Amino acid sequence: MEAKAVARFVRIAPRKVRQVANEIKGKGVDEALEILQFTPRAAAEVLRKVLHSAVANAENNLELDRNSLVVANALVDQGPTLKRFRPRAQGRAAGIRKRTSHITIIVEEKEG
Repeated sequence: MEAKAVARFVRIAPRKVRQVANEIKGKGVDEALEILQFTPRAAAEVLRKVLHSAVANAENNLELDRNSLVVANALVDQGPTLKRFRPRAQGRAAGIRKRTSHITIIVEEKEG
């Protein structure tokens, strides 16, 4: 059985979130939370909240044991991009793309 939690429209670029998400894939829940707690990146805080939510979903909705949960998958997809302009020299404007992410964390009970 698996439980999941999703955070959508997070204002961090997906590439930056994926770098942190790849560190917790396949790890036990407690180990993954420790890694995220001591990772000095903005994406770590968001991933930690989503992981807490996935664990709560597993405990409350599926009645799974927290100690036997493993991060089965951490998906980071690109959300809509906010397009903004920044003034440049001589009256020009340069485009800026503010990217957003959709984060999905799936936890499952490990066998054995």
